[in-house]
Amino acid sequence: MRVFRSFENLTDDARGAVVAIGNFDGLHLGHQSLLDQARAIARDLGAPLAILTFEPHPRMLFRADDPPFRLTSAEDRETAAGSIDIDLFYEVEFNRDFAAMTAEEFIERVLVTGLGAKHVVVGWDFCFGKGRAGDVDLLRAIGEKSGFGVTAVTAVTHDNGIVYSSTAIRQALRDGRPEDAKHLLGRPWEIGGVVAHGDARGRTIGFPTANVPLGNHLRPKFGVYAVELGLVSKTDGKTVGRWIPGVANIGVRPSFGGDDDAGLEAHLFDFDQDIYDRRVRVRLHGFIRGEKKFDGLDALKAQIAADVIAAKDILGKI
Repeated sequence: MRVFRSFENLTDDARGAVVAIGNFDGLHLGHQSLLDQARAIARDLGAPLAILTFEPHPRMLFRADDPPFRLTSAEDRETAAGSIDIDLFYEVEFNRDFAAMTAEEFIERVLVTGLGAKHVVVGWDFCFGKGRAGDVDLLRAIGEKSGFGVTAVTAVTHDNGIVYSSTAIRQALRDGRPEDAKHLLGRPWEIGGVVAHGDARGRTIGFPTANVPLGNHLRPKFGVYAVELGLVSKTDGKTVGRWIPGVANIGVRPSFGGDDDAGLEAHLFDFDQDIYDRRVRVRLHGFIRGEKKFDGLDALKAQIAADVIAAKDILGKI
């Protein structure tokens, strides 16, 4: 997959694709269904398949005070796209100037002049341009004059009737339902980050932890989860060679006075290597209990021991 950070000054071999447009936060099964349809069109047209997405997420520009909401970091979204046979990946900077483009300007500057799109694939409710004034009907009308086709993909639903959407996945995670999030994503939800140096309190009570800041990731329900931690390759910075089972607390550590911001602390089973400053990915597999404050270290240690047993039981079933 070839990656581009701009829609301008592209060479001919980086243009003329079937372009799927969206934020693709999580790259969930609904997104993948849209991309499957785009891939079929690309095959029929003999064209490459491209994703056009934006960084930062537009919501981060217009609603900067919102709590963190992202399912996938920009880096992990790119990695996920590279694993599903995307040829071209356009990640365009979303800033005030870009947001000020009218819908017509977006089509002319980005899709026609910049990307030379042969066909455009979007969700049925796609809106774009200044004030979100552009819609699928406008895209089709201008596309017909400009020489590209448009396909609008209808919403895709799970067997239980829930629409595959980033919103539904976020709600499942906020409710402490990682299994439901997995069904909508098509894979366990992951938190990516770099293992930070902590205060080593876990080690002093017999449960050393790997501490991973949550950054801009969504805050799932605070509590204890059965997890797997994957060590990201130092060579390519993307692939995981090994997944290590464990139990993790996500929250503000009330038993130790609380923190200003939430973090993840994972205790890994039968693992004692130094992984400070290593990039990792942490998969959530099951919610065990909510975060709580304990009266003393003995009560905390007893609860962690019980959490380890519960996590092993959950992980033994995946």
